[in-house]
Amino acid sequence: MSAEQAAAWGATGDHSPLMNNYGSPPRLFVKGQGAELWDDHGTRHLDFLCGLAVTSLGHSDPAVAKAIAEQAATLTHTSNLFANEHQAPVAERISELIDCGSGQVLFQNSGAEANEAAIKITRKYQGRGRHVVVSAMRSFHGRTLATLAATGQPEKHEPFQPLPEGFRHVAWNDLDELERALGPEVGAVLLEPVQGEGGVNAADPAYLQGVRAICDERGILLILDEIQTGFARTGEWFGFQHAGIAPDVVTVAKGIANGMPVGALWARDDVAAAFGPGDHGSTFAGQALALAAARATIERYVEMDAPAHVRDRSAVLRTRLSALDGVDHVRGSGLLVGVELTPGALAGRTGPEIARACLDRGLILNGITPTALRLAPPFIVTDQQIDEAVGIIEAVLSTPTEAA
Repeated sequence: MSAEQAAAWGATGDHSPLMNNYGSPPRLFVKGQGAELWDDHGTRHLDFLCGLAVTSLGHSDPAVAKAIAEQAATLTHTSNLFANEHQAPVAERISELIDCGSGQVLFQNSGAEANEAAIKITRKYQGRGRHVVVSAMRSFHGRTLATLAATGQPEKHEPFQPLPEGFRHVAWNDLDELERALGPEVGAVLLEPVQGEGGVNAADPAYLQGVRAICDERGILLILDEIQTGFARTGEWFGFQHAGIAPDVVTVAKGIANGMPVGALWARDDVAAAFGPGDHGSTFAGQALALAAARATIERYVEMDAPAHVRDRSAVLRTRLSALDGVDHVRGSGLLVGVELTPGALAGRTGPEIARACLDRGLILNGITPTALRLAPPFIVTDQQIDEAVGIIEAVLSTPTEAA
């Protein structure tokens, strides 16, 4: 362990007080403003990952910070035995933006909890014998035991076998294979509009439209996992809106509260009615402090017309990236961008090694596959910051000996 990593871990000698669950952190950040972060040495970094698509308004947004400070000084938590002033307004706003008819919201703390709730409500709504959830290969739906089982990445399953039964995986964007997998025991299809962790792979709109039609024919619920793609990240309020479909259930988290831990499950009214008192719960879910942040964040998104803003920023970023030598193609949607690199640009390095070299030059992104990078900058990113970030990538790609 380097001295820098030891400092970030708070280690004494060879022992850290923190489990090694996330590996050794390469930086200790102490301050953020907009699209920039500063570490404990005062070094500035461009944040083009946003804490994994979370801080979409940038760090320390004044309106969100004010809402958090005022709420912290007023009331933080009362449990779900009681209501707070933010729950109903935030739920109503989520339903308005999802725009799929009348529905209801259940708050959670994270995306994994929201997907766990979606799996449970499927079983309650569809009944015994119709509990199987079908999802896609290379999908990512969380790391709790059920959401891990739904995740289509077998390498993540192995250390935790046996996983809960009732999950099936099919090829991504392959409607014929999906249809063959749908027997009478299937209660729901669970898909991401863009596979973020799986490599930034966008669903074909025609595929999502076909899935919707098949689910309608067979009485199967269509669950859209919008945890990474929701709240304008793709250039529409939600990723499924690019395909013009209406899912039965939507899960959200990440960008909803600009850094405070909030997740939510939205379901159309008849599906939502499957949950009664005691069927699902979470001590901190929907607490006043987190929802004050969510309320302020969503209002900022509406005020700035976040989908249009994202489309504008995305066009600039994609144009700059596509022009780089060593970029095979740019994929994804909006400001959730995958950059596939050529073998010549990789020069024997991996995507994560390229990302680490960018970090050493002051740019935060991540290597999402051995050959690709993922970028998810904040919506407020400027042309100058985009030029600076692309310049760093260009410098790393043109320096074949530079790697972590």
